[in-house]
Amino acid sequence: ETDTMAAGELGSSLGRGLGGNERGNAVAEQHISGQGCELLREGLCEGQRFLRLAHRTRLDCLRPLGEEIVLYPLTNLLAQGAEERPKLLLGTGGSPIRPPLPGIDHPMVHGVQNLDDAAELLALAEAGCARTVVVGSGYIGLEMAEAFVHRGCPTVVLEKGPTPLGLLDPALGEKVADAMRLEGIDLRTGVEVLGFDDGRVITDQGDVPADLVILGIGMAPNSGLARTAGIAFGVRDAIAVDERQETSVPGIWAAGDCAESTHLLTGERVHMALGTYANKQARVAGINIGGGDARTPRVLGTAVTKLCELEIGRTGLSEREALAAGFDTIEQTIESSTRAGYFPGAAPITVSLRFEVGTGRLLGGQIVGGPGSAKRIDTVATAITAGLTAEQVLDLDLGYAPPFSPLWDPVAVAAREALKKL
Repeated sequence: ETDTMAAGELGSSLGRGLGGNERGNAVAEQHISGQGCELLREGLCEGQRFLRLAHRTRLDCLRPLGEEIVLYPLTNLLAQGAEERPKLLLGTGGSPIRPPLPGIDHPMVHGVQNLDDAAELLALAEAGCARTVVVGSGYIGLEMAEAFVHRGCPTVVLEKGPTPLGLLDPALGEKVADAMRLEGIDLRTGVEVLGFDDGRVITDQGDVPADLVILGIGMAPNSGLARTAGIAFGVRDAIAVDERQETSVPGIWAAGDCAESTHLLTGERVHMALGTYANKQARVAGINIGGGDARTPRVLGTAVTKLCELEIGRTGLSEREALAAGFDTIEQTIESSTRAGYFPGAAPITVSLRFEVGTGRLLGGQIVGGPGSAKRIDTVATAITAGLTAEQVLDLDLGYAPPFSPLWDPVAVAAREALKKL
């Protein structure tokens, strides 16, 4: 038997899809309107049926007592007096980071976490937000800025760093910055936000007028419930779990944005709020809770996003991350096209690969370009996972046809050029 509790009216959704909601994606709009949510209320999930799925249910406190797990909810969902001890999976997710700044709780300041947030932001956009400010330019911040600009809302993005998408190396970040400005997004880098007040965002470079503020600084794990149970914490206050997703308290598992992961290349514990990891971790936890034996794979931080026609992908270690981990690396950037140059629809693509000096092992990659660019990062992620060197990447038997790639795929070209430095 499985009981599922969700605090929100509309249940849970992947946060990265919310930008599409604001843009008017038909499927996402169905979920916001509540039609898609009926499937959840019926308990359907990939052909499996939950016995109960409750919305607007919050657990405030959790106490592991001997052979029992005692729950203290506002709405008592779980049946009392169960014959056997229930096994609990914490999938409490994450919340938008809200820095302790003056005015952070002002009504105009919003985070983006779930479909409830999306519905509220959608209503505000439809009502006509005259001045929208996005704080931060990570994945969510980028997608929110695009969504509101396309709904006719003048949008300013305030970024503390020198370029947007701080996980990218600066050269590729500049390409993203250029694309944002071409789309009409007012990107301002090197700006530190100091606080919020009526109709304005206060920064170290003066006030920015605002009717709506969206926080795109990042996600923090929702781990407060685990703290009440005395569960051990890991990096960035994420719940510490083993390879089976079990916490330090037997019988309690954790998965998703509330839990930590292990990096494949560094072996360090990390917190990466990505939907792919949430799903893989939940699958492993479910198998183990059901009596099986599964292990969670280590991670590379592989992610893709887009800004209108510009696609972006990254995996493995950036220059900053490689230095912090003690790797001696070289980087190779090449410019190419997504298709044969003479073929209609060919678009520019920039590929940056990072290799370890001495071994030639591939450690990271970043891709920015037109349609058909971003998912090439999966080739890079696969090569890193396999421990391939630059020469082995060059020798990969990659497919070719003019509608899909030049004769030499851009990833192979980057590896070939890197060999000249190794």
